[in-house]
Amino acid sequence: MLMNELVKGTSAVVESVGDVCVDDVIAQRLRDLGFVSGEVVRLIARSPLGGEPLLVQVGSTRFALRCNEAKRVRVRMQEAA
Repeated sequence: MLMNELVKGTSAVVESVGDVCVDDVIAQRLRDLGFVSGEVVRLIARSPLGGEPLLVQVGSTRFALRCNEAKRVRVRMQEAA
């Protein structure tokens, strides 16, 4: 699934960040910020009415992302501990 499809409050594990075009600077910036394979992410909040931006947490850092940015991140649901 894609990160923008997460339900508020859920955690997932990053599988990959996809490039939309050659030399996708947004995808590279997401990887530089910590959206890398195996990293746990959590959707903290969405703007009212399910809009943008999304508030996403990676490690102890929170980021506001647009939906088109979050669509670049492929995740899998985190298994229960």
